[in-house]
Amino acid sequence: MQLIWAWQDRTHGFSWLKAITFTLMFVPATWMLYQLGTGEFGPIPRGPMTYWSGVWATAILLLALAITPASTIFRWHQLIIVRRMIGVTALVYTIAHIIIYFALRSWNFAFIANEMVTRLSLIVATVSTIGLIPLGATSLDAAVQRMGPNSWQRLHNTVYVVTAFALIHYLLSPGIFSDQYLTSGMFFWLMVWRALRNRGHGTSVWALTVLAVASSLFTALFEAGWIWAYHGYEPSGTLGNNFTLDLGISPACQILVLGLLIALAAASRQAPRLRPASLDTRKIG
Repeated sequence: MQLIWAWQDRTHGFSWLKAITFTLMFVPATWMLYQLGTGEFGPIPRGPMTYWSGVWATAILLLALAITPASTIFRWHQLIIVRRMIGVTALVYTIAHIIIYFALRSWNFAFIANEMVTRLSLIVATVSTIGLIPLGATSLDAAVQRMGPNSWQRLHNTVYVVTAFALIHYLLSPGIFSDQYLTSGMFFWLMVWRALRNRGHGTSVWALTVLAVASSLFTALFEAGWIWAYHGYEPSGTLGNNFTLDLGISPACQILVLGLLIALAAASRQAPRLRPASLDTRKIG
């Protein structure tokens, strides 16, 4: 069996889509190395490196989940060929995140093992990583043929649970970061879209518009509820931040804008093409 390189399609021809996607997968690592080299991560860079490697691993995992709605809504079915590549990249960044975390703890494996069984955030992180490994290991066509399409699909449907655990791990971080709620809102959109797709509304402009508003409301309420429950801040203050720019554009507003842009793009994609003027002239004459 001839090996298919990352920039090749199934016929071993060059694929611009796969080549560009493969190149883009190196951007987060390049950015982190640049931040490290320029001293932007501060005098103890292992902390920021741990944080950002985890953020990028989660973001890339969400990107893999976004391929199906993007290919469906925008009718760009060729996107499916890069989904597995993106998923494997999420696993690579997850492994990098773990290695950097070990370095942050000075490779004290006894201390790390104790944290992994006593800290809830690390327990769910371990479960997420263990679930992600077999998904990456079975990403090749040979695995699909060996397992059979149905068994392979059942295994890879666990990616939703894996992603949920990754997000819980992020939410259990000691600090408060807007990206925690932005990624949670994105995950909500992706999951509800699949429910809409299963009912035949995956490309409905009206459904996508309602989904944008619902996802924004979920993000705002979830952020306020989580910060209140986990950090003790009053929900009214957190909700009020959605109506000011004091802390930047809120995650809820970002989700709303992104969702509405998707609905607008879907409407544009479905708009009937203008007929040639010559046909209209003939009809008038």
